[in-house]
Amino acid sequence: MKITTFAAIYIGSYEVSLKIFEISANRKIRSIDYVRSHVELGRDAFGKGVIGYELVEELCQILKEFHSIMNGYKVDGYEAYAGNVFRNVSNKLFILDQIRLRTKIEVTVLSNSEHRLMDYKSLAVLPRFEKMIQKGAAVVNVGGGSMQITLFRKGTAITTQHIELGIMRIREKLSKIENLVSHYETQIQELIDKELEIFKRIYMHDLEMKYVIIMGDYVADMTKGFSKKDEDGTIETERFLKLLNKWYKKSAEEISLELNLANEHDPLILPSVVLYKRLTEMLNAKYIWVPGVNISDGIACAYAEKNRMIYFEHDFEEDVLAAARNLAERYQGYSSHTEAVLNMTVTIFDAMKKVHGMGKRERLLLQVAAILHDCGRYISLVNQSECSYQIIMATEIIGMTHLEREIVASAVKYNSQPLQSYSSVSDKMDQEDYMVVSKLTAMLKIANAMDRSHKQKFRNIKASLQERELVITVESSESIVLEKGLFSAYANSFEEIFSVKPRIREKKVF
Repeated sequence: MKITTFAAIYIGSYEVSLKIFEISANRKIRSIDYVRSHVELGRDAFGKGVIGYELVEELCQILKEFHSIMNGYKVDGYEAYAGNVFRNVSNKLFILDQIRLRTKIEVTVLSNSEHRLMDYKSLAVLPRFEKMIQKGAAVVNVGGGSMQITLFRKGTAITTQHIELGIMRIREKLSKIENLVSHYETQIQELIDKELEIFKRIYMHDLEMKYVIIMGDYVADMTKGFSKKDEDGTIETERFLKLLNKWYKKSAEEISLELNLANEHDPLILPSVVLYKRLTEMLNAKYIWVPGVNISDGIACAYAEKNRMIYFEHDFEEDVLAAARNLAERYQGYSSHTEAVLNMTVTIFDAMKKVHGMGKRERLLLQVAAILHDCGRYISLVNQSECSYQIIMATEIIGMTHLEREIVASAVKYNSQPLQSYSSVSDKMDQEDYMVVSKLTAMLKIANAMDRSHKQKFRNIKASLQERELVITVESSESIVLEKGLFSAYANSFEEIFSVKPRIREKKVF
């Protein structure tokens, strides 16, 4: 039986880790070693916006040791990633270059979207996860610099929100007053509540959840003494909160001692306790589940999926579409017109398979663009396309990368604006991605033009490629003069991109 040895390296805000996995032919992923080194990169990153020389030296030394460990295991492959701690520091490129030259390790900085998708996959591979999200669940992922809350209803993700409220960031924000106030935990809570109350007001109304799934440091230590439900490994929320409330009034030293932490004066433990307490109270689910997986497990899952070693039963595409629909509804941009445009774009895409050269993933991006093409009208009827672009780029859609959001947002923007030259967007995407934007835009434009009156005049829409023509056959009992006129206006740009002329063939229905 073929077994692949894989190493996942992750550089976080206060810890650098190496996790070694065995991935077997029967699609099993097993952790065989886990090495962690404490280094507070977030202290500089979040406090100064730059990581100092001493910390870079320490980081490179740790990664050299990791390289030796990987050689000892004779790994078949590795992936090394950095998260939020590198994302906005001004000397990021210099640090990555130093790491590459001094340790021979290539580190990629994850966007938040990429990071959360990997976290999500580490959960999706677990059998219990699918059952929980069917009954309503919130996945809370707490890191050093930020956290992510994803809400699930009936098995699909309805929204995911990134909040810059991580354990290390909280500590850095309050470091100057830590020794000046008598009730430090109260100050932590006030800072946390400001962000959580906004989230609750916007996203939590009329939403009931049975489970809160928590990923993050310290939470496994906090829950290791609990007896869990045999069938799903959960803990009753009431019992978890009782323990957190007990710790809430204790010092960091007392909590560290009780949890038997390596650092008996761990300065991050109190912010962790307060954050988990307030999150649990706000989400108000019946059960807590701590699955014990982290970003390293997600890196291994992503690697195994890319190399076709594992397959997921969970439908990630349906999550993307559900999240897009919820976003459109939030901005009152989902209507019968949206459904009509969505159906027509898919019909056109499928008929053009031999010409456009795109695959299943681009088809999904076109569907998302069709769903969201009108969301900007909520903000401005005049600058709708630009507002739609900004809404899409400002919103996390779990299951989509940052670049995929850029492609969708651009297709929506150019749906009602002239397509810009590649040179004007080359800082955002490469030529291949620009061609995807161009093709999706051309399809979206003619689909949108076919329902320009928003009256859904067409029925039984079919499309077929006949030599160098795309013949779209429709049935209608109404006048379609407006639709035909606007369609012909966009037909030229469609023909320019695909070398195929689109044409409407009308069947009158009486």
